[in-house]
This record gives sequence, structure tokens and C-alpha cells, in this order.
Amino acid sequence: MNTTPVVSIKNLNHYFGEGQLRKHTLFDINLDIYPGEIVLMTGPSGSGKTTLLTLIGALRSIQEGSLKILDQELHGTRKSKLVKVRRDIGYIFQAHNLLKCLTARQNVQMSLELHNHLSPQETNDRIEGILQAVGLGERIDYYPDSLSGGQKQRVAIARALVSQPKLVLADEPTAALDSKSGRDVVEIMRSLAKEQHSTILLVTHDNRILDIADRIIHMEDGYLAQDTPTEATTAAPVPAK
Repeated sequence: MNTTPVVSIKNLNHYFGEGQLRKHTLFDINLDIYPGEIVLMTGPSGSGKTTLLTLIGALRSIQEGSLKILDQELHGTRKSKLVKVRRDIGYIFQAHNLLKCLTARQNVQMSLELHNHLSPQETNDRIEGILQAVGLGERIDYYPDSLSGGQKQRVAIARALVSQPKLVLADEPTAALDSKSGRDVVEIMRSLAKEQHSTILLVTHDNRILDIADRIIHMEDGYLAQDTPTEATTAAPVPAK
């Protein structure tokens, strides 16, 4: 395994609010995630999962501690550099967040707007290829209102992965789906990420998909309470740092 983490977090703390209303929400988080790993993050509502995910995704400013993405320190980094970091990250959310006025092809194309090194033909080939890969080859020019919930989430996966990001962050991607559609979605994510050598960090309450993980990390009250390799690596739990 490559010894340089894709995500490296040291002594991370986070707060919401100011003055007397300031609330400590993440406590001394230490976590490394390595290339090619699929890591699931679990924990009750309000435990800090989504806050941590948005910090890793360079969507919030780092307040205390160190957070490196692909060896780029985010604490104190200028906004222009954060934009560059985000180009190497694919985002998948519970709500697919597709634009209804755009077709599946056009929604996926939005992720390539910042990647201007691609020719028009390369862009088109990549979009059609990823939509074929998620099983929507015959629905490339469909609008979201003509797609099922599972198909919309597949478009969201295609949009996240079309730029071949090094890191994929997913927040409850199966929450609004039935068991079969949810399973299909995570299997597609796993297959495509492995092909592209991407790393996945996925927040979930869905116990039905825990078996896809290389590791499961558990959050409690803003703390990283447990970091457990799955049977695919070793059956023994690893205490949180």
C-alpha cells in the first residue's frame, strides 16, 4: 500500500458560532486514509460526520489542527488553492442535486468545466463512457424528471467520477433509495473507484452496505470513537488514535 495518505488529519478541532454561543463540535480528530481505500463513516445524527466530511472536502475552513488532502495542507490555505484541491475531489450527496433543466449528459459535463485540458471530443467520450458505465447509456439525453431515484443517483455518481478524482466523498448516497437501488449504487461506486484507483469516504446509516468497506470509522459526540478494519483486512478492531 502507498504509505502517503490521501487524507491526513492531525489534532483537528472545529467550532460553530462565536462568543458565548460558540460550540465545540469536533474534538481532536486524528485520521489517515490511504490510496484505494473504501472507508465508511458511521455514527448517530449530530455526531459530527457531515461536518468532518465537509472539512475534508475543502468546503469549510480549518480552524484548529492539520488537514492535508493529497499532501496539500488546508489549514490557512488561500481560497484559490482550495478551489484547486476541490478539482481532485468528487462529491456525492443524499440529494442528487441534479439541475432539472439539464440532461444527464449536461449534468455530468458540469464536472468537467474546470478541466479545460480536455478537447471537446475527449470530453464527450468521457461523459458517454461514464454514463454507459453506470448503466445509463440509453438515457444520456434524458432530463432528471424522466429518471427514477436510483437513476438520478447514478447520474450523480457519474458526475462525481467523470473527472477521475483521487478522492470521492459521499454523504448518505443510499438514504433515499430502496435496498436494491441502494446496493446497485454503492456497487457501481466501488467498481468505478477501483478502476480509477480512487479513494472513497462514505457517510452512512445504512447497515446493508457495510460489507463494501475496507475500514469503518465511528463518530460519537464529535469524537472519532473507533476505527475498525473489516474482515477483508483483519477482524481485529483498531482503537481510535
